[in-house]
Amino acid sequence: MDAYGKVLNIVIPIFFLLFFIEKIVERRRGVKIERALDSISSFSSGVTNVIKDVLGMSVSIITYKWMVEHFAIVRVEASWAAYLIAFIAVDFQGYWVHRWSHEINFLWNRHIIHHSSEEFNLSCALRQSISTIVNYFTILLIPAALLGVPPIVVAVIGPLHLFLQYWYHTQLIGKMGFLEKIIVTPSQHRVHHAINPVYMDKNYGQIFCLWDRWFGTFQLELPEEPPKYGVTRPVRTWNPIKINFQHFWLMFTDAWRASNWMDKLKIWFMPTGWRPEDVKNNYPVFSIYDVPRYEKFDTPASQNFKAWCWIQLMFNYALLVYFFAFLGKIGSPGVFLYGAFIFLNVFSYTELMDRNRYAMYLETAKSVLALAAIYHWGGNWFGARENVGMWFVAFVAVFMVVSAMAASWFALTEMQKNNRPDQVAPI
Repeated sequence: MDAYGKVLNIVIPIFFLLFFIEKIVERRRGVKIERALDSISSFSSGVTNVIKDVLGMSVSIITYKWMVEHFAIVRVEASWAAYLIAFIAVDFQGYWVHRWSHEINFLWNRHIIHHSSEEFNLSCALRQSISTIVNYFTILLIPAALLGVPPIVVAVIGPLHLFLQYWYHTQLIGKMGFLEKIIVTPSQHRVHHAINPVYMDKNYGQIFCLWDRWFGTFQLELPEEPPKYGVTRPVRTWNPIKINFQHFWLMFTDAWRASNWMDKLKIWFMPTGWRPEDVKNNYPVFSIYDVPRYEKFDTPASQNFKAWCWIQLMFNYALLVYFFAFLGKIGSPGVFLYGAFIFLNVFSYTELMDRNRYAMYLETAKSVLALAAIYHWGGNWFGARENVGMWFVAFVAVFMVVSAMAASWFALTEMQKNNRPDQVAPI
């Protein structure tokens, strides 16, 4: 946990740097591929995801270590060959997990967050799940286990494989010649994120595009068909915590409302998007039925409000840096309380981004809770006084006061209802 946190403190600034480079190129080219609130929502999702991962809030039904101990035919040492085998095995696993997450209703809940942005840029790559509590698919690493690839090798390859998927989430890189036949490129991944009918359920590969070509799920980006991004049932919120559980809630309520008992059970395992016929007719849901004419979700926001939301994100990033640097010293249960506070903070300011008036009260309650904790711990904040100095405690305390005041100001001066009509179709 400690080591992973320290690695993230090195890697996350690279994500920010590349995003800002993309912003500079976007402006120089005179194109528009990024919106402030959308990007803040994406980065906020990344914040919640890395906290969940660092705290180890998921379990595997079968662990890779157990498979090596029971299934290994030979033993491969931790050499370059072991790392190559592990990388190919992890990518093979990634293709099938990715594909099934698109094709099976209950698995879509763990992946919808990644597709929820209606933009396609580097920030949307950070929309990663917090709803993946159980890992069902370690068994797909059995080729590596049979060869006895050491667990430490797979543990190193896993995060590296994930980080290497960041760069191709962009519209600023065109087709890449012969590489299009070997690896996943931005062009191929734009197809994957598109909701145009011709592009749906294509290009599941993560590093190598060979799996898509071999298993019949490959699709080229067509010059006459510009991709439109998002999901066919738009999430219509900036709150990443809500997005993570929207699809599950829809399935749960559909199962509750279905009159047929078989429908109550099979809804979880049917193709993604399937709903019982009676529920579909009686409870239509918001959906895109005319892709070219669909208007992206947006909420009114002044430049001052957007700037404040960026400040909120940066404050949470500062909390995150401290969290990862001192995981061991904070200890348990402190790390879980700290993580819960960041989750509350993300939920609170993204609700304000959604123009929900109760966010003003939530922001105030959050600030009072933090100040009460500092007071209770004798002017400390999860050991910050000893770890980095009293200035960090003061920084947190002052920001909590400013946060409550700013939320009240924006709630009273800016909030307007978005009157754009919904597009509804029973699906």
